[in-house]
Amino acid sequence: MMKLLPYGILTLIFTAFITPPESNAYPIDGYEYSGIKRLKYLQMATSGELPDPKLPPGSLKSIEDIKLNLKAECGFPVQDILVEDADFQKKIDALLPRLDKSYSITVLDITQPDKMRYAQQNETKGYQPGSVGKLVVLTALFDQLAKIYPDDFSKRIELLKTKTVKGGNWVLSDEHTIPVFNMETNKLVKRQAVASDVFSLFEWADHMLSVSNNGAASVVWREALLMAAFGDKYPTITQEDADAYFKENPKNEITDLAINTVNNPLRELGITEEEWRLGSFFTRGVNPYVGSKGGSIGTPLGLMKWMVQLEQGAIVDQKSSLEIKRLMYMTDRRIRYAQAPELKEAAVYFKSGSLYKCDKTKDEGCGKYKGNVYNYMNSVAIVEHPDGTKYMVCLMTNVLGKNSAYDHLALASRIDKIVRETKE
Repeated sequence: MMKLLPYGILTLIFTAFITPPESNAYPIDGYEYSGIKRLKYLQMATSGELPDPKLPPGSLKSIEDIKLNLKAECGFPVQDILVEDADFQKKIDALLPRLDKSYSITVLDITQPDKMRYAQQNETKGYQPGSVGKLVVLTALFDQLAKIYPDDFSKRIELLKTKTVKGGNWVLSDEHTIPVFNMETNKLVKRQAVASDVFSLFEWADHMLSVSNNGAASVVWREALLMAAFGDKYPTITQEDADAYFKENPKNEITDLAINTVNNPLRELGITEEEWRLGSFFTRGVNPYVGSKGGSIGTPLGLMKWMVQLEQGAIVDQKSSLEIKRLMYMTDRRIRYAQAPELKEAAVYFKSGSLYKCDKTKDEGCGKYKGNVYNYMNSVAIVEHPDGTKYMVCLMTNVLGKNSAYDHLALASRIDKIVRETKE
């Protein structure tokens, strides 16, 4: 969530918290399991009942094909895994000037779990995470579901599938469109989310990840907050109960609970406040109900710690980690890092985010994704090739005055080549 900046007499500042429409997530055969209607559309399209979406080969995995790669290494401390491999480090260093502080990266080759290779550069430098922070919200959602149903994962999935909630002002406003599939007419419409929208928790989570909808992210965070507030009573609360909670409780107390709800799971994973934290919701419509606190930051090291533990099955539990990975799976148009042609055949689990700010008095040409005050662009990816090559990357950049999308794509190609040429 961004604060509105005042207009000066001589200075016009433009700020945007935005990412372009991203590739849709979750395996396309997952409709029966999840109830996500967009998946029904893709299932019908790939079967020939609707126009062919021309998905890349790497996007056609079944829900049953997605696995966690490091379950056997679940007991290994992350710090023992993220140790630089000298030869691998030298090759990654050659990609970027070692002292260029505009780029930060961590790379972990997990092709052979007993011989993992790690490299890093500027790994502790902090960046505004942008929409990559939505992975923190997703983590909080599954953390709270486990608290409600600690011994029954099937009930957690059933709640995600069957509990519907209204977006309300929390979705306002966001230029990202969401896919809405009418199963009676078989028509798919892409439009902005509106306050009257009602979707299941699963669909809100899918909108948050698949098209990076900011309003959906605020709704999912809101529901995780309500789970923390109501505990095991959450499954039966009504809209009136939720409205009363925000009306009757002090805003500062709600804010504290909201911040703790998303950040405490990270601390339990050994990710520190300076490595990754979330301090603001993603839309301004939340302002009457909850505030911001502590700011948001992400580092390649913090995000890599999260990805390692995702693959280990340590984010909440193995089943929750697998479900989070499914929600990250890309099943449509790829962008930025994930758009590299070398990844066409690969399964890619991905989240991207950006945040930029322009001072028009310094450069009238400053614009979208070309901020001259700051210009963050971040990519988090797990790549799985058909030949068994598997690796994870976190790339975070702040290159002023330039859209770094192509740089992310080019680096993806070069990193892929390094990993595949040097794998043992």
